[in-house]
Amino acid sequence: MSELLITAQQLAARLDQPNLRVFDATVHLRRSERGYQVNSGEEDYRTAHIPGAAFMNQPEALSDTTSKLGFTLPEVDALAAGMGALGISRDTSVVLYATSHVMWATRALWLLRYLGHTDVRVLDGGLDAWREAGLNLADGDESYPSAQFRPDVQPKVFVRLDEMKEIVEQGEACVVNALPEPVYTGAGGAVYGRAGHIPSSVSLPYDNLLKDGYFRPAEELRQALAATGMDAEGRVVAYCGGGISASIPAFARLLLGLNDTAIYDGSMSEWVREGLPLNEGSDP
Repeated sequence: MSELLITAQQLAARLDQPNLRVFDATVHLRRSERGYQVNSGEEDYRTAHIPGAAFMNQPEALSDTTSKLGFTLPEVDALAAGMGALGISRDTSVVLYATSHVMWATRALWLLRYLGHTDVRVLDGGLDAWREAGLNLADGDESYPSAQFRPDVQPKVFVRLDEMKEIVEQGEACVVNALPEPVYTGAGGAVYGRAGHIPSSVSLPYDNLLKDGYFRPAEELRQALAATGMDAEGRVVAYCGGGISASIPAFARLLLGLNDTAIYDGSMSEWVREGLPLNEGSDP
């Protein structure tokens, strides 16, 4: 786990390392009449952040802003350029955290893994853990010198629509819905335009893998994943509403050393928009 998670105390001991890059990756999603409204976490960052940390604006700098779907994976060159502008290169060690929900840090980690960068960790517990440890905070804006990021693309880290349809039709992977159970079953209403879940997918709500903002211990993660078949060596594809909270079970797989894991980038937002079938109820 130490290769993927870092504690507040461990991070504090590393802050003076010249190749370290720390980022607040916070985004806020708020329910609105049209679904969810995206709000930047930059104001929160300016109010209080880990000393030396910069802000990572995922919706604007690391997403395809021409897409009708939120947080769509951009073209490789654009994503690599965005990371380089933040000061990230293949030689830097990156730590990501959020002030809202850890899913924003794990999503950012997934973007970097897609580009082939694996020296990336998530601050367990986020900024709350830093505060709980009694560590100093900074305010205002900070940044790192820009860098050149040379990607080594790992295409299996994400799944696109055509591949997802094939996976569902042929049962080529364990497909996991990371949304709350009422959304999975359809009892929670048509949150994404239509109620239900992608056929053949099982339910593992992302919050089941967390406790008080921290990832659960390895054995508890293993038990949760085992209940859905996610603990097996075969391929797993996680999805949610827009490819964000799906990064929680995907990251949990990495914590257990299970690397054949992908996120369906378009997730429910795309699947529903394309008029593809959904199942309601608790059965896959």
